[in-house]
Amino acid sequence: MLWRGREGSGNVEDRRGMSGGGMAVGGGIGGIIIYLLYSFLGGNPSNAPDLLPGQRQETQGKQYDARSAGADDTLAQFVSVVLKDTEDVWENMMNGYKKPKLVLFSDAVQSACGSASAAVGPFYCPGDEKVYIDLSFFRELKQRFGAPGDFAMAYVIAHEVGHHVQNLLGTSDQVHSLQQRSGEKEGNRLSVKLELQADFYAGVWAHHANEMKSMLEPGDINEALTAANAIGDDRLQQQSQGQVVPDAFTHGTSAQRMYWFKKGFETGDLKQGDTFNSSELQ
Repeated sequence: MLWRGREGSGNVEDRRGMSGGGMAVGGGIGGIIIYLLYSFLGGNPSNAPDLLPGQRQETQGKQYDARSAGADDTLAQFVSVVLKDTEDVWENMMNGYKKPKLVLFSDAVQSACGSASAAVGPFYCPGDEKVYIDLSFFRELKQRFGAPGDFAMAYVIAHEVGHHVQNLLGTSDQVHSLQQRSGEKEGNRLSVKLELQADFYAGVWAHHANEMKSMLEPGDINEALTAANAIGDDRLQQQSQGQVVPDAFTHGTSAQRMYWFKKGFETGDLKQGDTFNSSELQ
């Protein structure tokens, strides 16, 4: 991905090195594994309160300025540039687009959705309209999940911003309202559709960002697809518990996640991302 020398976003908040505010994850290692499966790429801490005890308060960090950052802060600079790319694309596609903040943190963080540790992976909180990322996740993505490359990381960011788009459009509220009236199985099915749509939006972003900035290099889309494959529910369940339980899926299979990202990238058409009424790979 061609990103060096390009403008970063002014909406990055740096809380690295700050206290997470008494973060505790219930259930010990088992709780962490369960929450990891629940949260990777899109989980909302407010939807799993039993696993995230703690005060619901926000902590303010300092604004991150890529221009004054040191040379050793390359990854944070990259995140800032990708966030700016999402801002440019979605401002062009949505009237009155409200830019989200992106919070860099280390170890643990407080959000309007509650407390979260780095074990949850990146997440979006609709309560404060912020994306939260511990940069160590990208090392895990490469080393543990076998999904290296800068565009694999860009896909992660674009997916979380996709949840912000869903929040602005009212989709998230509609889904959460339905989930409150549904049983666990149906609630999980709705969660999968929401996550797959965020994958689709990430693909739409890649399509339009490349048209606007010619940023893609050979192999970039394959990097994103490798990441989507690595974090499918079926693959994560098989790795963590040795069996696959489809009724417990919350994010979609590897095949589904790759399919919807690729569809978004190939079409660039928001109208083709209605995962809730589509029979494709459902």
